[in-house]
Amino acid sequence: MIELFTAATPNGHKISVALEELGLPYTLRVLDLKKLDQKQPAFLAINPNGRIPAIVDRDAGDFAVFESGAILVYLAEKSGKLMPLDPKGRSRVMQWLMFQMGGVGPMMGQANVFFRYFPEKIQPAIDRYQSECTRLFGVLDGQLKDHEYLAGEYSIADIANWAWVRTHRWSGVSVDAFPHLRRWLTAIRARPAVQRGIEMPPAELNLDLPADEETAKAFATDIRNMVEMGKPAHDK
Repeated sequence: MIELFTAATPNGHKISVALEELGLPYTLRVLDLKKLDQKQPAFLAINPNGRIPAIVDRDAGDFAVFESGAILVYLAEKSGKLMPLDPKGRSRVMQWLMFQMGGVGPMMGQANVFFRYFPEKIQPAIDRYQSECTRLFGVLDGQLKDHEYLAGEYSIADIANWAWVRTHRWSGVSVDAFPHLRRWLTAIRARPAVQRGIEMPPAELNLDLPADEETAKAFATDIRNMVEMGKPAHDK
């Protein structure tokens, strides 16, 4: 049994989607990030970096794995699914997984900080990160022009990238210019396992759908309080 420590974020949903796709039994341990559950000693013993997600494989001697990309690889190798076994096929998946880990995730994360969370609007920073997100989306669109999925068959690389790209509206970045990326986003969103996975746990705000301004502002304020002050919003 896999024990998943998580919250409703793109990185968290990568793992719940993968577990649903793989059909691996798991239990959900939802951490309240606003209350800093992720910084408590019990969780730091599992992930010393104090971030979600993390897993504990109870069937493998309580083996703990942190970092979402490492978890995806572990689960794929454990199950023998969502990643080819041959060296070239595995490498293709790893390349696009690293593309997300080193590019899409960090750039969209910074776009979120400056576009949504930072109290002052620093337009050069907003432009910088939104432009880089757009460039990365163009790279994905180019790959998807001639491929149904990023690395051949549907894989953990698709799950990792999709979990972030689906939230492009929250980063203030459009995908209108990328028809192949839009096709891929829609196709993955329609998968039953994906639909189940993004509800484990459900998000306060569905970041792949338009949100009214008041709700979006309240959600952004909550996150800003958590990130900037390093303590729960209600303690401010």
